[in-house]
Amino acid sequence: MSVEAAVSSDPRSAEIAQALRGSGRRHGSERVIEILLGACAVLSVATTIGIIIVLFEQALQFFRTIPVSDFLFGTKWTALFKDGEFGVIPLVAGTLYIAALAMVIAIPLGLMAAIFLSEYASPRLRSVLKPGLELLAGIPTIVYGYFALTFITPNVLKSISPATAPYNVLAGAIAVGVMVLPMIASLSEDALRAVPRSLREAAYGLGATKLEVSTRVVTPAALSGIVSAVILAISRAVGETMIVALATGSKAQLTADPREPMQAMTGYIVQVLSGDVARGSTVYYSLFAVGLLLFCMTLAMNILSQWFVARFREEYQ
Repeated sequence: MSVEAAVSSDPRSAEIAQALRGSGRRHGSERVIEILLGACAVLSVATTIGIIIVLFEQALQFFRTIPVSDFLFGTKWTALFKDGEFGVIPLVAGTLYIAALAMVIAIPLGLMAAIFLSEYASPRLRSVLKPGLELLAGIPTIVYGYFALTFITPNVLKSISPATAPYNVLAGAIAVGVMVLPMIASLSEDALRAVPRSLREAAYGLGATKLEVSTRVVTPAALSGIVSAVILAISRAVGETMIVALATGSKAQLTADPREPMQAMTGYIVQVLSGDVARGSTVYYSLFAVGLLLFCMTLAMNILSQWFVARFREEYQ
């Protein structure tokens, strides 16, 4: 008997052949999807590389005019003046000062919110509070900036200290802190909930209270995730643009008084781009030098976050 006749005489052969054809089509579809996903990944990496190349290329034009040492270690930034100076330390100081004050607000509030959602809130209450908290992350940053400028400064800060300037560091830091608070709370809560229930039960078996379990057992066990969330929030605060451009002013100065204005690196970029700066001028190329330095700062923070997670991550079976 021929093979064709044998196949046709078997009632299951048609089903087997159809299954094989369907498997072949599925394999082809999976291959197409794999190629599309790979293309998206390559495009993302290529875009990042392109941004880096442009930053380096344009910043190099700036450093041909202004020495790198004068840029990195100079303490006076008057780029828009006729005989401007390009010492970036005042801009870096303003950026880090705003981010530090924002973290003073966001870290304790975000961590306490995460502990409450993870350890104290009922599932029903958590399902309401967590999406509500994450809604803060969806508010446009320009709204936070106007809120700081029109409410926090005149109604809150000036009532406490009438000497507060209309544009000041503290108002911007409060708004930035509120903006990054959901990031810390949500990511920290995920890290806390990832801690196995067995650790909690063991602590309860030893007579620990709920507060002791939350702060002395669960939080240390989730420390790598919490620190990673904090570092990512710092990176977000350092790179914030509209809030600092609207609320903290455009005076590049070194001051420790949070009631005074300071200019952040992103604020300077917005100020120059909103003006009439000649393309190819030193001021124009200074945008890329400041942007490159900002990129290096945020990249260093993200590398630190990845290293910390890899170094101190706890794996539970």
